[in-house]
Parts: sequence; C-alpha cells; structure tokens
Amino acid sequence: MVNLSLSSILKSDGKFEITLDQRKLKTPKGSPFLVDTEPLALAVATEWNSQKGKIVQSKMHITTLCNTVLDNPNNLTKLDIVNYIVNCLDTDTVLYQANEDEDLLKFQITEWDPVIEWFNKRFNVKLKKSVQMDVSPVSEEDKTTLIRHLMSYNFASVNGFLYGVDTLKSVILTLAATDRYLTPEKAVLLSRLEEEYQCGRWGRVEWAHDLNQQELQSRLAAVVLFVYFNSQSMKVQEKNKP
Repeated sequence: MVNLSLSSILKSDGKFEITLDQRKLKTPKGSPFLVDTEPLALAVATEWNSQKGKIVQSKMHITTLCNTVLDNPNNLTKLDIVNYIVNCLDTDTVLYQANEDEDLLKFQITEWDPVIEWFNKRFNVKLKKSVQMDVSPVSEEDKTTLIRHLMSYNFASVNGFLYGVDTLKSVILTLAATDRYLTPEKAVLLSRLEEEYQCGRWGRVEWAHDLNQQELQSRLAAVVLFVYFNSQSMKVQEKNKP
C-alpha cells in the first residue's frame, strides 16, 4: 500500500518539476522530470494523485509520454518518428474496407468515408480507400505533404502522435482526434468498427469490450491533451521570439 501526496509544482529555469512526498520526480533513467508548461505538469500531478493503494504505471499515460520524450530510450530523432507515422498510412484501418460483407461495407462507408474526406481537405492530400492490402492507398506526394506537416511539431508532440497511432492503428483517426474533428470516444469507436459490427450481430461480452474501449479512450484522451499542451508551448515560444 502507498499513500502519495503532491507537495508542489516547482518552476525551474523556465520548466516545471513535480514533487511527490517532498521528493522531485525523476524519469526511469534517473533524469530530472522536467516539462515545458504548467498545464502539462498539473496533468502529470493529477495522474500521480489518482494512484490509490498501489502505483499502476500503465494507467498514467501522460507520465509515460513525458518519460519517453525525456529518456528517448530508442534514441529516435523527430524525423525517425514522423517517417514511421506516415508509413503507417499504408496499413491504416480506415483505408481498407471490406468487400466480402455487403452490410459491413455499407457500415464502413457511412462511418469512415466522411473522416477520409475531412482528412483529405484538412491536409490537402488525396488518400484513397482500398480493398487490396497489396496496393498502397497513399502516394509518395501525399506522404511528403504529411511529413512536412508533422515535422512542424516539436519532438514531444510527434511522440504523442506516435502513441495515438499505436493505440488506434490509424494515422487518420489519430490526427482527427488531435485536431478536434473527432472526440476520443468516437475515434476509438471508429477504430473498432468491424468488432462493433460483429458484436451487433453475434452479441458481446459487455465487461470485456467495455473495459477495452475505456482503456483505449483513456490512452487517446491523454494523447490529445499531451499534443495540445506541447503544441501550445511551441506557439507561445514562437510568439515571444523577437
């Protein structure tokens, strides 16, 4: 059993630290846990304050993202991460629609096509849905456009996008959520569209599906907040430059 209490959030050289029980929080590698904005520090502190009885690291998604950015365990550059994200479009969930089940295909067209249309207009690309996994629905030109867009974000933000893509298996749904076109709840539902369709036909194990959906929503909501806090930090810094 543990009983953690938040002592304070400290500002140090323009960054923010979190103290727990009079001790400064550190990353898994032992580096000082420093974030750029007070809202982000408060979000981390809230996650720690929500730990009751025992520490469950897997539930602290914003803290995990901060640790990943600070420690960079795989020594990735921003370009490494952006290239990985953009290449995930080749297997993006919403771009591959069923052709063997007419009712499922209609369901996908109704739910997914408006998101694809929004994405193409928002990012000035021409992604096309496909029913063949061996044919990429994304041109090299479109990939270049999206690389340029993602590279405009800072290192922390692109780590957030990566976390979202790994959660939803979809670049399109991740960017739609971080851009506030979709709520995290809706984005998760759309990422599980075929599963929801099958459950509607054959029934569902309520507790199992609900828990999984809630966990995905929690992860994605953390991504939306994390990208927002880091993007706002970047914009404020740019405006303050002489």
